[in-house]
Amino acid sequence: MSNAFLEVFVALQGWLLAHLLEPVLLTLGLGSYLEMAFDGVEFFLCGVLQITAAYLLLRPLEALRPIEVWPDRKTVRVDVLYSFLDRLGIIPLLVFAVLAPLFVSVDGWLRFHDIIPPQLEDLFPELEARPLFSFLIYLILLDFAEYWRHRLSHTLRWWWALHAIHHSQRQMTLWTDSRNHLLDDLIGGFWFAVIALLIGVPPGHFIILLIAVKTVENLSHVNARLSFGRLGELLLVSPRYHRWHHAIELPEGRQYRFGCNFAILFPIWDQLFGTQYRGRAMPPSGLSHGPLAESTAQSGFWRQQWEGVRALLASMLPDPSSSPQATLVHAPTTAAPSPSAPAAGQQPARYPNETP
Repeated sequence: MSNAFLEVFVALQGWLLAHLLEPVLLTLGLGSYLEMAFDGVEFFLCGVLQITAAYLLLRPLEALRPIEVWPDRKTVRVDVLYSFLDRLGIIPLLVFAVLAPLFVSVDGWLRFHDIIPPQLEDLFPELEARPLFSFLIYLILLDFAEYWRHRLSHTLRWWWALHAIHHSQRQMTLWTDSRNHLLDDLIGGFWFAVIALLIGVPPGHFIILLIAVKTVENLSHVNARLSFGRLGELLLVSPRYHRWHHAIELPEGRQYRFGCNFAILFPIWDQLFGTQYRGRAMPPSGLSHGPLAESTAQSGFWRQQWEGVRALLASMLPDPSSSPQATLVHAPTTAAPSPSAPAAGQQPARYPNETP
């Protein structure tokens, strides 16, 4: 069964390359990119499988055990668009188009100076016979780097101006994972690729590692009362664990913007670096205040992108919160909307009874 599926997958991948991409690349004189295009088709097909699996498995879970029930799901639609752009490789391909010339130059310089980044198998040859184990080690190293990327996106004011778009959604669902500003995606893609290059991730592992990270991120944003149990939540980020990261009202003592629970896959990083909060409740998500207009959450794709650019430019100005009179707390000094209060034009959420 699995072999038959793999054969169909590879055959479809070859057909799409031969009939759609190869003629275009050869016409444009870009034949040297055929191998990368082959990997891109694989990423596209895996994205189709991801979206299909997410909808078939996670959407029913959201319908059966929702954290919130909204009369109007209009603001979720833009997240669906983000997901298709991301998972089907359109945004990653844009990232690749920007970064590819840089990486080709860097790779050429390194090879000219006889510098080849060592792979894990070069340092530990015995791992060549254990590809699954080496894959897990690469996954742990990349997740460690992703923890710090995510934490920095909340720490650096200019980066937060972009990342706040991800947090502006008050109707968080399985689709919200891909809701990001394009510049934030560009930085994240660059970060992931550079770290993978530095630690010597083999090309065959790269796409699978990227898909593994995105699959768990997809699950962690699901609008469903789902936890992995006391032990499971110590090992893998769950929807309940990650929801506290998106909470519209942060836990007591947590400063606004800096937040908690930054881990992408493994909660151990939050525990080690003091950013973990393991609340049992399922708090409402969103931003009560911040660098974006309140209407951003209900706006469309291009409006959100523009709001992100405006917030980025505004972040270049002096931060009023850095003055001695300012108080850095998670709630604003003026009256903020209550956690369950809807944003302008949005109908209130209905919360099913809490289960222990």
